[in-house]
Amino acid sequence: MGDLVEELAPAVRTRLAEERNVWLCTVRPDGSAHVTPVWFVYEGSTWWIGTDDFSVKVANVRAEPRVSLALEDGRSPVVAEGEVTIHGDRFPPGVVAAFAAKYGWDVTAPTRPGTGRVLLEVPVRRWLLAGTAQ
Repeated sequence: MGDLVEELAPAVRTRLAEERNVWLCTVRPDGSAHVTPVWFVYEGSTWWIGTDDFSVKVANVRAEPRVSLALEDGRSPVVAEGEVTIHGDRFPPGVVAAFAAKYGWDVTAPTRPGTGRVLLEVPVRRWLLAGTAQ
């Protein structure tokens, strides 16, 4: 399929590199949406999100891995769809380094006692840019 980021406009690539939050939409067991802002890094047509293993979003994607992601600026929509793979035992060093560089944050460190960390890997299946599906 190639690297979908190469097909994106330079302004979109810049936003993916610089923006701090993306809204992650998962599906609850009752079918309703669960939408939450999360920190992310984007590398090679893949979104990476670090979170606690027992979060609502992780429980949701264990049952239904299809998600949508949207950057915050509604004037210039950048929306992606993909399917989550959860990584709890493998944290790619490049992704860990990217989180540290972008946020000064160790994405592998638990945020609460007794919780584990996971990475959500979301390869882009489809882009929706300014109302146009690609």
